[in-house]
Amino acid sequence: MTTPFRSAAALIARIPGDRFLILLIATVALAAWFPAEGFGAVLAEKAVVAAVAALFFLYGARLAPEAIWNGLSNWRLQALVFASTYVLFPLIGIAVALAVRDHLPQDVVTGLLFLCLLPSTVQSSIAFTSIARGNVPAALCSASLSNMLGVVLTPILVSQLLPAATGGFSLKALEDIALQILLPFVAGQVVRPWIADRLKRHPVLTSVVDRGSVLVVVYAAFSAGMVAGIWHQMSVAGLAAILGISLAVLALVILATTLASRALSFPIEDEIAVVFCGSKKSMAGGIPMATILFPGHAVGLIVLPLMLFHQAQLFVCATMARRYARRGEARQALPVSVSQLR
Repeated sequence: MTTPFRSAAALIARIPGDRFLILLIATVALAAWFPAEGFGAVLAEKAVVAAVAALFFLYGARLAPEAIWNGLSNWRLQALVFASTYVLFPLIGIAVALAVRDHLPQDVVTGLLFLCLLPSTVQSSIAFTSIARGNVPAALCSASLSNMLGVVLTPILVSQLLPAATGGFSLKALEDIALQILLPFVAGQVVRPWIADRLKRHPVLTSVVDRGSVLVVVYAAFSAGMVAGIWHQMSVAGLAAILGISLAVLALVILATTLASRALSFPIEDEIAVVFCGSKKSMAGGIPMATILFPGHAVGLIVLPLMLFHQAQLFVCATMARRYARRGEARQALPVSVSQLR
């Protein structure tokens, strides 16, 4: 017999990111009550460096180079996802920043634009494409290529569009990116032949590093914000405004990628890959980049729009993936129904 408890548990299990959202909220609460100060702040900073390096090492170890080259053959799809991620999103981000700069704290406005400069996600883009019965190899290629390019493109875009927040593109920022992101990623690629199979057999390890690294960075960022006393700048109305803006940006990009795919006569499987890869932003990669590119005391507010957008995209795209999947089931059932009518 199905009990109300089991039904509720099953419902929660079907909601992507819900448990991680709870952990994020708990981490923010921990930083609010027990922020890292003094020697604790130094330890937190070192933990962030180690967590970011571990995260990108595992990215390199899991990413098969041949998968990228195989997917590049569908160049129209890849070009459309690239345009959405690094052209459409930044243009929307600039427009949003100009529209709200007099109504929200400057660090939040910076965060809204920074959000639009980030690469796409890898895991959720591929997962939702698979659920929706889309072109999974193309999604794998698009998401992976977006993240590889984002390591270089995002800092360059940030330095050009947010010079006041970052002080411009500096050799120190380039050195930090190389040491904390590029070097571990390359090291992961080098050792991939020896450890990739083990990582596949132990997905819990990669999941812990993926999510744990984000939690470590969030704790350090929000602790710095608490110590600097910046959180009094945000109100409930301000948080609601950020969430509303995030949903509006997400809806606009989803609409644009859908219409563009259909205008180019993409098959439905390619449309699904474009929509899910072209509409997402990576929190796992974005928060570590923020700690490198922005002053420590400001990171907490800067990454706040990214955290809210991340959860919004999970819930919206989960709903869309199920709708796409039902459409695919209906198309598969149609020939059977017609043959029966004959």
